[in-house]
Amino acid sequence: MNGTIAVYPGTFDPITRGHEDLVRRAAAMFDRVIVGVAESRSKRPFFNTEERVNMAREILAAYPNVEVRGFSCLLMDFLSECKARIIVRGLRAVSDFEYEFQMAGMNRALRPDVETVFLTPADQYMFISATMVREIASLGGDVSKFVQPSVLARISDKVEAMRGGK
Repeated sequence: MNGTIAVYPGTFDPITRGHEDLVRRAAAMFDRVIVGVAESRSKRPFFNTEERVNMAREILAAYPNVEVRGFSCLLMDFLSECKARIIVRGLRAVSDFEYEFQMAGMNRALRPDVETVFLTPADQYMFISATMVREIASLGGDVSKFVQPSVLARISDKVEAMRGGK
């Protein structure tokens, strides 16, 4: 496929309905969307990279022009590997903007040919963050509205294992 390729990078720890909404929007805008699941050891993820890639592949399987790949290199190197020049990022609130604006500027300094496109999720997903989902689940709260059932099952298993149940 020779069309426009966009990369939507993130940790997706776990993939939420908000992430899925942004992928759906991006898939309608670009010929191909590569969801790049960052290894991100510094964030100490709840799920390892392989688990996060597998969850994303399962959830996003309905989108024929979406591919999910894990990566552990600099994002600009991953874009080169994917032959992409567009980065898709989500903005939930004004608080996201400053960080994302800085990242877009840094990425442009590293690769002037790369553009960052910001998408906002649908209203019902505007407040969802994977960090909050993990926190609520870890404390025994119900996160079923924020993730797909298969992701909820994996979260439940992980929380139970952390508590010594499995």
